[in-house]
Amino acid sequence: MGRGELTDSAWARIEPLLPAGGGRGGRWRDHRQVINAVLWKLRTGAPWRDLPERYGPWKTAHERLRRWTADGTWDRILDQVIVKDDAVGNVEWTFSIDSSSVRAHQHSAGARKKGAPPPGGSKRLAVEGEALGRSRGGLTSKIHLAVDGRGLPMACVLTPGQAGDNPQLLPLLDQVSVGRDGRGRPRKRPERVLADKAYSHPSTRAALRARGIAFTSPQRRDQIRRRHAKGSRGGRPPAFDAGLYAGRNVVERCFNRLKQFRDLATRYAKRAAYYRAEILIAAIILWLREDPQDRP
Repeated sequence: MGRGELTDSAWARIEPLLPAGGGRGGRWRDHRQVINAVLWKLRTGAPWRDLPERYGPWKTAHERLRRWTADGTWDRILDQVIVKDDAVGNVEWTFSIDSSSVRAHQHSAGARKKGAPPPGGSKRLAVEGEALGRSRGGLTSKIHLAVDGRGLPMACVLTPGQAGDNPQLLPLLDQVSVGRDGRGRPRKRPERVLADKAYSHPSTRAALRARGIAFTSPQRRDQIRRRHAKGSRGGRPPAFDAGLYAGRNVVERCFNRLKQFRDLATRYAKRAAYYRAEILIAAIILWLREDPQDRP
């Protein structure tokens, strides 16, 4: 096992979730070797053509990434990893939500508009224009992330870099669907959401209240002034617990862990579907590292 590759315990959890056949009567190259190739690419941020020979042909690894992005394999693996942890009571259902901008390399632009692959085959992927946009940092993408109380990824959404944060809060929560390890409906609602001022909007508070989700977020100054200007008609300020809000830093720490994968710290992928797949793969690795048997 090389540096950054799958451990035996991690492979034991992933292997049963991978497609079995190679298609058209052929045999697929060893799945573990190919996933380790993808992890090498994520860790180093190097071009596919520089893939070391021990991982086999680079085209094989890239094609496997493309296929499993199209059929939603990465989503299913992340779902099952979370289900197993939730079955033993490890998932903490106080979510923290935030976003982080990622500088897009010039090679990430110029994806063909015709002949583009379907949006991931995954019902969760909803991005337009390959999630590339212009902001003060230049050509950027923005990762919107929801993590549990331990700072482990539960859902992510990609948008262009100039997109606002607040409109993505509900789409993030809509992605959460943790199945039961047995009978029962999937769990879709956290107990509480922690978010910064960018998400503090009356419509967001009302939407979460309607879903029965507690919300902890400080008010913006303009909202405070507007409420004071109305006098008694402005109503009471929303409840805010500074002690609970201090726990929101787990989402910042999660971004730091994800961006240790250099291929995520700078976006090189032309397709938003592939870049999102890389985020999911990194998220799977973060979850697997929490397994006591998988820790070094």
